Amino acid sequence: MRISFRRSVPSDFPEVRRITRDAYLHAGHFAADHPYMGVLEDVEHRAEHAQVWVGESAGRMVAAVTLTFAEQPYSEIAQDGELEFRMLAVDPPHQGGGLGQAVVRAVIEHARQLPGIKAISITSATFMERAHCLYESRGFRRAPERDWYVPGEDVLLWVFRLEL
Repeated sequence: MRISFRRSVPSDFPEVRRITRDAYLHAGHFAADHPYMGVLEDVEHRAEHAQVWVGESAGRMVAAVTLTFAEQPYSEIAQDGELEFRMLAVDPPHQGGGLGQAVVRAVIEHARQLPGIKAISITSATFMERAHCLYESRGFRRAPERDWYVPGEDVLLWVFRLEL
């Protein structure tokens, strides 16, 4: 599926918020009142401290993702020379048609154009099997030596990495 990929602007934020919230709820990853949902929904904060990108298909916003780099506030795992992406969300009515693949492909293409970026990293909860399949299909490999637990919780997060 064809997708155009661009950095978001403030007028996009309500739709980014809706897509992200709906995608995470639809997947059953979190309940609506889970504290992480507030982090996902605060697009304004994300855009101030990271890069929020959107994917459009047929003139409609259908996906969103956050890009960050080592030592930035939204970076969880990025090391020097890595682009980290987080909070990848595809609008539920558009899931299953290859949009997740297209967003990851666009992130990879974007990263290849960035000076000094030699790899891409992402964290994924152990229960997000569909996401794992997506990342592995694009060439990402587990980096188990970098796995980590959510502070204060018994939730293991896996790290995936792609060398560029």
